[in-house]
Amino acid sequence: MGSGASRTSNSLLKGVEWNWQSNKNPFSPLEPAQWKQYSDLENLIIERALKNKQQRAFLDQHIIDLESNLQVLSADQSKQRPIKRVIRKRKDTGLREARFMNHLFHKKHSCDPEYVWVSPFIIEVRRHLKYLPDDLPSKNRDLIPDLVEKAAHGIIEEGIKIDKKYEALELARRLREQKNRGIEEVWKCCAYLYTLESFLYEKLHEVMVSVGDKNKEQFWRSKLGTLGPFCLLLWDDPINTKLTTRKTLYHAAKLEPNEIDKYKDMMKDGKNYGSFQAYISCSRNRAKVEKLGNTLFIIEVFVAFTANLSSLSEYPKEEEELITPGVCFHVTDVGFDDRKQKNLIYLELRQRFSVGDITKISKIGDAYVHRNAVNIVATYIDNDYADAPAHDNRARNAHISIRVDHRRIIQAAMMYDRDGYVIDKKKSETGKMNTES
Repeated sequence: MGSGASRTSNSLLKGVEWNWQSNKNPFSPLEPAQWKQYSDLENLIIERALKNKQQRAFLDQHIIDLESNLQVLSADQSKQRPIKRVIRKRKDTGLREARFMNHLFHKKHSCDPEYVWVSPFIIEVRRHLKYLPDDLPSKNRDLIPDLVEKAAHGIIEEGIKIDKKYEALELARRLREQKNRGIEEVWKCCAYLYTLESFLYEKLHEVMVSVGDKNKEQFWRSKLGTLGPFCLLLWDDPINTKLTTRKTLYHAAKLEPNEIDKYKDMMKDGKNYGSFQAYISCSRNRAKVEKLGNTLFIIEVFVAFTANLSSLSEYPKEEEELITPGVCFHVTDVGFDDRKQKNLIYLELRQRFSVGDITKISKIGDAYVHRNAVNIVATYIDNDYADAPAHDNRARNAHISIRVDHRRIIQAAMMYDRDGYVIDKKKSETGKMNTES
């Protein structure tokens, strides 16, 4: 099962937040004071300045005067508003819509042998960095400082393009603080930054969902050098190293009828797999997700890499579970809840095996009770024998063994890391995951 990580120790918020007075005339004694909180990153910037005993903090549109407790508009310093620092009383306001209610962008599973196990974006980032096949920061700590620097520089470059210079500098600063502390601390920092409300999450999602769209290929490839290093650090998770199994996750969307029909078409074709090209934020809390949108995705994780981010997030009550890019899914059912007036789409999630992989890993360990089942599993595993003819004795034998087969495939899959390599080569001589479709 995917395991959680301990709370990152470098959080600067520690239960406090900064507010600015938002009513029309903040200095009028006749108007009741109204307050709004700063964004996550703005809070971090202000709190860091206070901790370092600085007189001012710089946001992307404002200057924060910590001596006078004033917010000053950078473009017109005559426009000022009071600010205050308060003990955080973050209410359980539900889930953030932009994170848990975006469309599950996907493309049909590629037959390109390079892209069976690992996300295309991740593969192309590693090529861009000129990494050797086994070069990953989790396997070679000498790569970490340089990769962190590239990630920090790329974040700053992207932030400047959209007038988010100071937010980008704060993200980069926090990441650089971890570069000599080992891959676990670097990854926890990346995961923490990803959970914050910032341009980084939005931009990374925009780029990665473009993978597979021929009209946007130039766009996402142009980001390999800027957002690619951060994406690789987030993907190369040294904590959740084992595949997640037997877990149910939930995601919301607002879909039109024609979009629902596409999922129905996928359901009809037992061999039709889609793949998530971006990181997908899901919640383990169905009741909260049901409050969003007109569609509920019920996602059964058969075998896939995910990460429990709750303990790292400033929003632990969201119960966020992150699905890594490249994971494939099959639509098992599409329905409608009359009482709640909500579309229900059931997905089964799995790290995609090729037929050759299934045949090979099925031979690990003891022999099957039904010897012929091995080959049938390779043929029918993707549709759970739904299309197997009733008179086919071989298919019937495989169907009898389906529970055993699923268990064995999960056990065998646990022997592989997220890069498709056997974790402990003493347990298996199969080497790298086969990528022939």
